[in-house]
Amino acid sequence: MSSPALQALIFDVDGTLADTESAHRAAFNHAFAELGMDWQWDEALYLELLNISGGKERIRHYWMQAHPDIRALDGQAVQDTINQIHELKTAAYEQAVQDGAVALRPGVLKLIEAAFTDGLRLAIATTTSPVNITALLRTAIGPDWRQYFTVVEDASTAPIKKPHPQVYLQTLNRLELPARACLALEDSANGLQAALAASLATIITPNAFTAHHDFKGALRVLPSLRYVNVAHLRAWHAEANAGKALLRA
Repeated sequence: MSSPALQALIFDVDGTLADTESAHRAAFNHAFAELGMDWQWDEALYLELLNISGGKERIRHYWMQAHPDIRALDGQAVQDTINQIHELKTAAYEQAVQDGAVALRPGVLKLIEAAFTDGLRLAIATTTSPVNITALLRTAIGPDWRQYFTVVEDASTAPIKKPHPQVYLQTLNRLELPARACLALEDSANGLQAALAASLATIITPNAFTAHHDFKGALRVLPSLRYVNVAHLRAWHAEANAGKALLRA
C-alpha cells in the first residue's frame, strides 16, 4: 500500500510560530512583583525551567525547588496561589503581545498562507493556554486567524503536557488523519519527543532557548522557515514515508 501524500501541517506555538519566551519570562516576573514575591527568573534560570512544559507546572516546579517546605502547606492554598500567579502572568503576556513585543518568526506567516492556499489542512498542537494563542495570532495574523486552522488543541483540551503525545494524538484524531499524512513543526526537545511518540515526522526550527537541545530523530533541523515552501515540505514528507517503508520491508 502506497504512503499517503502530505495532507496537514501541525504547528507548535511558543518558540515555533514566534520567539515568545523572553516575553513569557518578563510576564512571569511581572506577576511575581505584582504579588509582592521576591522571585526573579533570570534568563539562565528560565532556560532550565523551560524543560518543564506548561506555565503552572513551571511555577510549581520552581516553588518546590525554592521552597521545599511546600509539602507543609495546604495543597489547595498552594494551587490557588499558582493559579493567581498564572492569571497575572497571562494578562501581562497578552498586553506585551498587543504592544508589539512578540512577532511571528521569519517565514511563518508566508508558509501558513501558502500551505492554506495549496489545500493543506493546518492545525495547532501546543501546551500553552488558548488566551496566549489568541493574543499572538490575533495580533500577528488578524481577527480572522482561526480560519486558517482546522484544529486547535491547547492546554485547555490536552492537559497532559509535552513530551507526552496527548496533544498530538488528539489533534490527529480530530483531523481524522493518520500520522503518516502529516508533518509536525516544533522547536524543542520536549515537542519533538511528543511528536515522535505520535509517529509524526517532525521539522525543528530551534531558537535561542532551545538551540542546545537534542534533536535526534527530527526529519529536518532548520534555522527558520524563511526559505521553506510547500514543495519542500511535500518532498521531505515523501522522503520520511519512503524511509519508513524501507524499515518495514
